[in-house]
Amino acid sequence: MLIETRQISKVYTLGDVPVNALKDVSIVIDKGEFVAIMGPSGSGKSSFMNLIGCLDTPTSGQYLLDGIDVSKLGRDGRSAVRNKKIGFVFQGFNLLSRTSAIENVELPMTYSNIPAKERKQRSSHALSLVGLSGREHHNPNQLSGGQQQRVAIARALVNNAPIILADEPTGNLDTATSKEIMELFVRLNNESGITVILVTHEPDIATYSKRLIRFSDGCVVSDTSVSGMG
Repeated sequence: MLIETRQISKVYTLGDVPVNALKDVSIVIDKGEFVAIMGPSGSGKSSFMNLIGCLDTPTSGQYLLDGIDVSKLGRDGRSAVRNKKIGFVFQGFNLLSRTSAIENVELPMTYSNIPAKERKQRSSHALSLVGLSGREHHNPNQLSGGQQQRVAIARALVNNAPIILADEPTGNLDTATSKEIMELFVRLNNESGITVILVTHEPDIATYSKRLIRFSDGCVVSDTSVSGMG
């Protein structure tokens, strides 16, 4: 198994009031799965993604990522695991506007002491994987929304992380471009064996996955297989 949460709970305090964002959530995700996570606002899906993305720690319970008990790590330890194991893709692309596509993709490697020549080679390869060969030196304002999201996906791939966490990755895209981006995730999952976990509000986007987990009130209310489009 790649990801295992064992009865994780997350409690936030708003003023004097405790808010149970997650309640005893136990989930196993194996290597190579494509999982969609859905649920209404406040259901716990974002809190769950923050925990499995090593951006936060549970109040109670255990989180094991590739055999590592992440729930016991400090901030630096979580950061090291995150940089090695997880690539993030966000709704807003999160690209540096005055920086070329290839330089945006290089960013995760600047923390890994990788030589400049290798960074360029790996970034160029990642951009070719997402269909952006020839666009390496374009800035984000010279690229369409779909192309910008492809740059963000290339950035998520460049450290060879086994997991991509995608948070509403098609939220800012039109229907046709959303389809292209989801087909890219399907291809990366099928051909490269990358584990893809995505949060979405859109049922038609969830149909691209192979498994659908629904949250409500901090709990998993369903966990089902999806026929998938891949």
